[in-house]
This record gives sequence, structure tokens and C-alpha cells, in this order.
Amino acid sequence: MTKPGTFVVHATDGNARRGTLSTAHGDIQTPIFMPVGTQGTVKSLSPQDLEEMNAQIILGNTYHLYLRPGDELVARRGGLHKFSNWNRPILTDSGGFQVFSLKGIRKLSEEGVEFRSYIDGSKHFFSPEKAIEIQMNLGSDIMMVLDECVGYGADRGYTEKSLEMTTRWAKRCRERYPAGSGDQLMFGIVQGGFFKDLRTRSAEQLCSLPFEGFAIGGLSVGESIPEMYEQVHHTAPLLPAEKPRYLMGVGTPLDLLEAVSAGVDMLDCVLPSRNARNGTLFTSQGKINIKKAAYKEDDSPLDPNCNCYTCRNFSKAYLRHLYMSKELLSYRLNTYHNLYFYLDLMQQVRDSIENGTFAQLKARYEDAYAA
Repeated sequence: MTKPGTFVVHATDGNARRGTLSTAHGDIQTPIFMPVGTQGTVKSLSPQDLEEMNAQIILGNTYHLYLRPGDELVARRGGLHKFSNWNRPILTDSGGFQVFSLKGIRKLSEEGVEFRSYIDGSKHFFSPEKAIEIQMNLGSDIMMVLDECVGYGADRGYTEKSLEMTTRWAKRCRERYPAGSGDQLMFGIVQGGFFKDLRTRSAEQLCSLPFEGFAIGGLSVGESIPEMYEQVHHTAPLLPAEKPRYLMGVGTPLDLLEAVSAGVDMLDCVLPSRNARNGTLFTSQGKINIKKAAYKEDDSPLDPNCNCYTCRNFSKAYLRHLYMSKELLSYRLNTYHNLYFYLDLMQQVRDSIENGTFAQLKARYEDAYAA
């Protein structure tokens, strides 16, 4: 078995890269989209569903799993893989973004972050070391450092102080779990808000530390799409070419393609599963809002070019009926399709990079999703 943390780039097309990242639970073919399983489950889907659609890696969330059922309980059951019966790689977010979203009920200091549970209001404290210890208990293949995610519009002074603290926290995370001390990998997270020179500084500081990969954080926090793309294209080339690059929490089909064109290897977002539950479905011909009356008697499949279970077996009329009736099967079939679509899109991306046709693939989807 290849050593966990080994990353090999097999082909490039412009800045787009086709690679393989090795982990303790198997190899990940990149570029890859990672379905979000916040609480140890991808909402409405079973591990078997995810395997059928060739999900290579899923996410779990440190903050949520710490609060419920508790990381120590998970550890006593052999870790998150065994507990959830998922035998492929898992990445765990450190909880930094969740803490950012709890702005009114958390307190930041050099030592870490104090916050109240959204479940029962109880007080808790995450230091950088604690965030890593929780992820060690969960047994994820890829751990993320604790960082502060700065909101859009934050001034330069605050953003600068925040990125310096994020670097200090990253060092403490790495010291708690030194490189090579086990099979779990650790990624640093570049911050710096919407100031390019601060992004550059953050990348330089983090890249001097021995992480197995690097993430771009602090985007999709209220900025415009052009502003987000500008920061991705600025930041991705600053990260080491020999290590995987992960863009956190960004996720329309066009966002994925734009990120790959900047040299990003890994992406995640709740958008495809959340939109599925709200009746918005992604297809090779653009977005479909299944609630529309136009689909009431439409016997065609959701996407004639999709080979997923939903598209092979059900019509738009039936999917609309399920959604309008608030049937639980609606969430399952819609989520199955959206995630299958995303994973298939990334397979097309990998093939196109190998074939030197990535630009054509990107242009085709830009036409399909033109506003």
C-alpha cells in the first residue's frame, strides 16, 4: 500500500491537475468533490448509496460530532469509519467555520474559542490542540487545523491579526500531532480575507510548516462570485505543486470547474444535498426546479444523459409529485441524483484533463448554466 500522504500528479491541462492522494483508507483520484456528511451521515443516503455512485471520500464535522454523540463515544466504537460503516476515506473539518457562524455565542482568544452548544446552551472550549484530539478520536484520514474564518467585509487590521493567529494555531495543531506520527494527514488552511497580499502572507507562513496538504478557507462568506474566483486564482498557485490543494465549502458546478482551472484538487459543499431537499436539481442541461407546474405531466427523465438510479427509474412528474407531497423518498431520490451528478462531473473533469480537453468541457457547462 502507498504511504498515506503521498500525492502524485499524473497529468495537467493548463493549471488543472489530475492526481492521486493516498490515505490509510484508500487512494483518492483528484480532482474530487467530497459529499458532506456533517453528523457521520450524508443526509438521506446510506453508505451503500454513496459507494454505488463512487463517492471516494466524505466529510464529517468535528464540532457537530463532538457535541453529539461525542468523539470519545465514537472512539470507543473503533472510530468514525467503523461507527458509520464507511470504509473509504473521511475528512473532518476542525469546526472553525461552525464557530464563525456562531458569532453571537462564541468568544475568541489566543488560547482558542469558547462557545455555547446549539443543542442545550452548555459552554465548551476548543483550543487548537483540543480540535486535533477530537479528530484523532474520530480517526479521520484527513484532519483540518483549527482556524478563524473571517467574514466578508472585515477590515484589514482585523483580518491581518486573525491570519497571524490562524498561523500560530496551525503550528500548535501540528505540534499536537507531528508529521509522520500516525496515518492521519493534516491540512493547513490559508486565510487572509479579501486582501491578496494577506493571502500571500498566510500561504507563505503555512507552507513553511510540514502539512500533508493545504486548504483555501474564508471564501463563500458573502462575497460576489467574481471576487471569490479572483481570490481562488490568486491563492491556489501559491500552494506547493507537490501537495493537494483543497477549496473549502464552495460548490455550484461552475464553481467546481473554475476552481479546477485554478489548480484546485479537492472540493466540498453542502449545496448539492441541501438544494436537493429544496427541489433544485442539477443536470447536464442546467438547473431544474422540480416544484414547477410545468413538470406535473412530464414523463421524461430528470436528465437524459444521467445514468443514476433516479434518472433511470423515475419521471419528472413523479419526482414533482413526491416533492409536493413532502414524501421522504423525495429527499432520497433528489439527493442521490445531485450527488451522482457532481461525482460524475468530476469524473468527466479527470478524463478531460488526461485528454487535454478540459477547456471544452468547462465551456460546455458554462453554456448549460448561463444565467
